[in-house]
Amino acid sequence: MIVAEGLGKTYTSGGRPLTVLRDVDLEVDPEAFVAILGPSGSGKTTLLGLLAGLDQPSAGTVLLDGQDLTRLTEDERAQFRAENVGFVFQTFHLLPTLTALENVLVPIELRGARPGRNGAGPHDRAVSLLERVGLGDRLDHYPAQLSGGEQQRVALARAFANEPKILFADEPTGNLDAETGATVIELMEELNREARTTLVLVTHDMSLADRARRVIRLHGGRVVSDDRVDPAPAGPVAGP
Repeated sequence: MIVAEGLGKTYTSGGRPLTVLRDVDLEVDPEAFVAILGPSGSGKTTLLGLLAGLDQPSAGTVLLDGQDLTRLTEDERAQFRAENVGFVFQTFHLLPTLTALENVLVPIELRGARPGRNGAGPHDRAVSLLERVGLGDRLDHYPAQLSGGEQQRVALARAFANEPKILFADEPTGNLDAETGATVIELMEELNREARTTLVLVTHDMSLADRARRVIRLHGGRVVSDDRVDPAPAGPVAGP
């Protein structure tokens, strides 16, 4: 469960305050699939960062799985994210000197290399995830040896490595062509269902938002609509 109350964020730009998010109240149920939609500058990426505990709000509170993130130190938030949260970004953020397998192992080792829910050890879990996203034959490849779509699939496997309760994704198909983007979103949906992970993603792409079961629209840093919808049938997701 995610609960945000009175959430706001103000930065200082050129010596003057710039408010990018204001008075946001929302709740996200466990196992939900939510898309946050809005034009550039609407505050959607800022909202995602606050909900995930990557940044602290200027006003309001965020409760993630019952934990008030606004009361935690930076180190405590980092530990909480490692235990509960996965991330997928538009630009992959893979470590270039590590193989696909080693990239997926990083969050597992940072958390302490504990067995997964099914008892699998770190190495077996990482291999299984890469096989699940169709990269079983790319385990020893470095990011530079992989296509953009393959790198995003490694990033997706890495995001699920610690079996997170919540997965946040920021424009996960923004750098992909339509066919590859559709494949990545289908994988996210499948993992959302199979692992019962709450999925919250930011996008400006309506064809992607139509796949969600709930669509929150932002404009000018405020929530302007919040609709629960019947997701569209699986199909192509527009690329850049």
